[in-house]
Amino acid sequence: METLSTIRRNVQEISKIEHADLKARSKTERLGDFIAQQAGSLWFIQFHLFWFFAWALLNTGKIPAVKPFDPFPYPFLTLVVSLEAIFLSLFILMSENRAARQADRRAHLDLQINLLSEHESTKTLELLKALCEHHGLACANDPELMELISRTKPDEILTALKTGLPGEGGKEPNSVTLS
Repeated sequence: METLSTIRRNVQEISKIEHADLKARSKTERLGDFIAQQAGSLWFIQFHLFWFFAWALLNTGKIPAVKPFDPFPYPFLTLVVSLEAIFLSLFILMSENRAARQADRRAHLDLQINLLSEHESTKTLELLKALCEHHGLACANDPELMELISRTKPDEILTALKTGLPGEGGKEPNSVTLS
């Protein structure tokens, strides 16, 4: 029962943060997000298929009531579509930049919470070690416990990752040889 209320509380807290982020967007960011969202929808694709087909049909000269205004290879259509692509790309980039800033804030929050959890775990281990020592238990001198009790140093971990992972620190990833 307690877990469910904790989950609900956490979801409500996250929802509150997400709503605040959405509400804090400027009008331009809201417009960019809306356009990016619409550009990725099925109706947007269908509209463009219809538009291109209608444009080509109207400019074939086969409809007596319509004089072709942009004959093949449709230079005016090319101009319009190119301009649309430029502005659409800019709106999508703007939306992605905002999303990246939001992801960075989430990552920083995640890191802070993880470091706090690490500190709490270390303190708990110190207290357990003290209890084991008080009761004369041998596990109080476990080498692995001694390592876990030591303070975590994020900069040392980051350095170890940079020098140890493939492709990091000037190392090339291991290549696969095909025979």
